[in-house]
Amino acid sequence: MRILLVEDDDRITRGLSEALADQNYVVDIAHDGEAGWDFIEAAPYDLILLDVMLPKLDGIALCRKLRQNGHRTPVLMLTARDTSPDKVLGLDVGADDYVVKPFDLQELMARVRALLRRGDTGMPPILEWGSLQFDPNTCEVTYGENFLHLTPKEYGLLELFLRSNPRVLSRDAILDHLWSFEDTPGEDTVKTHLRRLRQKLKAAGAPSNFIETVYGLGYRLHQNPF
Repeated sequence: MRILLVEDDDRITRGLSEALADQNYVVDIAHDGEAGWDFIEAAPYDLILLDVMLPKLDGIALCRKLRQNGHRTPVLMLTARDTSPDKVLGLDVGADDYVVKPFDLQELMARVRALLRRGDTGMPPILEWGSLQFDPNTCEVTYGENFLHLTPKEYGLLELFLRSNPRVLSRDAILDHLWSFEDTPGEDTVKTHLRRLRQKLKAAGAPSNFIETVYGLGYRLHQNPF
């Protein structure tokens, strides 16, 4: 899943982006509100972590602009100002949650997971398709009784298919969801990660077409789960 972090404090961006990457999230970083808006217009995000005190365009104004333009992406506000009026203002302009600095990293990550679950209305806590089970909270993936040991990109790819099912995903759509602007590769990289993921699924007992190719369109989970 892809997260946008809009924060001008380098120490916070380094620590938080590393923690998010460790949980297999793809992270883009903007250091001011105007850059944050440019990112929002350029790519789909599952969550936005938004500092309130930003240069050029503050977090309150950016959140208001986001909602006025019809974006429904969950927003988690980050701020050093722990007063009720500030919290009320942030929530009134469309933020979904509010965390005060300095924050406890484990609590923040729990709030991130909660907001991502809220965005997937109707999605169960454990994602399943046939004999496959995928637990986003523990990052564990099993097929039958066999554990799959996946790289972060393979994990993200499988999660994207499960959350998008039954939609067909083009290579461009996969790139948009699973790679940040800083490391966007070519389409051949998608094919390479997909081939390795299929090999690991097959080794765990899944059929070779568990992820099927829809020629001319892209890829999706086979619609007859096994």
